[in-house]
Amino acid sequence: MTFVDERAEGRSVAVRPQGGPSVSVAICAYTMRRWDDLLAAVDSVLAQVQPDDEVLLVIDHNDELLARVREQFAGATRVRVTANSGPRGLSGARNTAIDESRGGAVAFLDDDAVAGAQWLERMRSALADEHVMAVGTAALPDWPGGRRPAWFPPEFDWVVGCSYLGLPEVPTDVRNVIGAGMAFRREAFDLAGRFSTVVGRIGTAPTGCEETELCIRLRNAKPGTRVTYLPDVAVSHHVTPDRLRLRYFVRRCFGEGLSKARVARLVGADAGLSTERRYVTSVLPRGVLRELGRGVRGEWPGFLAATLIVGGFLVTGTAYAAGRLMRAGDAA
Repeated sequence: MTFVDERAEGRSVAVRPQGGPSVSVAICAYTMRRWDDLLAAVDSVLAQVQPDDEVLLVIDHNDELLARVREQFAGATRVRVTANSGPRGLSGARNTAIDESRGGAVAFLDDDAVAGAQWLERMRSALADEHVMAVGTAALPDWPGGRRPAWFPPEFDWVVGCSYLGLPEVPTDVRNVIGAGMAFRREAFDLAGRFSTVVGRIGTAPTGCEETELCIRLRNAKPGTRVTYLPDVAVSHHVTPDRLRLRYFVRRCFGEGLSKARVARLVGADAGLSTERRYVTSVLPRGVLRELGRGVRGEWPGFLAATLIVGGFLVTGTAYAAGRLMRAGDAA
């Protein structure tokens, strides 16, 4: 669950229409199963890059995929391919992209996402403001069959790596960006370092929060730093059928709770959970009432959605508590 906090600075964001740094767009990939998605992601970015930009494909410890990607893009002048030189996992791959990149900013697009129109230029324009160190865009779910399942609560779209109900609806300064589509000024990594390999996704393990932890460190490293969210700019994030199974929902919530516990250990509970408190006390109760209302009106999936909201909260909270207790036990 990659939360953003619209109250971080308490003001709306004016986005410059022009200017900004050159951008290295990094797409990190780890599995052959997403081959078609990866090609679509690259095509969506190549349609937007400017002469000083580049696309950097980082392959995460998969020799077969690395060989195929190198063959596929052997003649592409705007695309560079490299292997993850760090620890296995998304954080290691992203850190390799930072080290290998040449742009004044580094953007990250998931290998199963497609950048929408103006995605790159809108982020570039936001980064033209020297106080903006990071910018993120919305991630909209591309559901199997093209329709949201009637039982899936929009408050939990973070389970499938997407923007969720409760996020800002206008450009706003936030606590952290969403990992599926985001960009950082190069200076940000000089100030705050790289993505932590203590948190974050490794393969299909349902964990995350590495961009949350980095954004918090960045804001702490330089007071006045702005992290901006552009909800009117989006990437389309492919949702596979297996992510709509109850087992995955529970695993993802449990993994999120453990990830939040790790973030809290690294940056403190106040910063690590500032947005989650509002989500739990305001967003989720409204969602339960809405879905129960649907059920009462004869839309039976509403009862299931309300149950998932309550169950997802309980699983995530239990995992967070367990993660904190495990750390306390280690310290003892």
